[in-house]
Amino acid sequence: MLREAALVAGKDLRIELRSRVGAQQVAPFALVVLVLFAIAFDADHALLQQASAGLFWVAVLLAAVLAVQRSFAVEASDAARDGLRLSGLDPAAVFVGKAAAIGLQLAVLQVVLAAGVVVLYSSALRDAPVVIGSAALATVGLAAAGTLYGVVAASLGVRETLLPLLLLPVVAPVLLSASKAWQAALVPGSGDPATWLRVLAVFAVVYVAAGFLFFGSLLEES
Repeated sequence: MLREAALVAGKDLRIELRSRVGAQQVAPFALVVLVLFAIAFDADHALLQQASAGLFWVAVLLAAVLAVQRSFAVEASDAARDGLRLSGLDPAAVFVGKAAAIGLQLAVLQVVLAAGVVVLYSSALRDAPVVIGSAALATVGLAAAGTLYGVVAASLGVRETLLPLLLLPVVAPVLLSASKAWQAALVPGSGDPATWLRVLAVFAVVYVAAGFLFFGSLLEES
């Protein structure tokens, strides 16, 4: 299964590298969101620093929606999705591969946005294990949920408008938990991040398990 997942992930990543949509559209969009937040909170720099964790994850979430839409848009033409269904690949491997490709793109984006938070918001990433651990767990949750709901939206043919409506309420707990964990790492005395890391781990496991159980049937109906 891992070999088949690597084939699917490699296919998606090669498409993104050749099209450069992530580098030329998704990443600039997320950075513009951070800049707009910085402009909006410029009059109250202390408030900007306190809210920097939440603003970072809002930018990541918006970029994740674009990445998921792109992941399924590349298979919308020339019956590419039919070819994926008829390829004989394990549906679980297809799910893992597409989620891994989305997760890797989000991980690279988070590195860029974290640098933007440090520069634009004058925030210091004090607790590196919490920052990295929460980012990894949140990325798994976002990628798994995005892949699962991405195939649902693609099957209805209105992914551009339906996907945000389906995905945003589902990943709201991930956004909240990641923001709280990062706030504890960025702002001293903001609370214990361990609780939020456990919540992120639970949601990551739930979304991955749901993908293994339901992605195959959803792909067949898409």
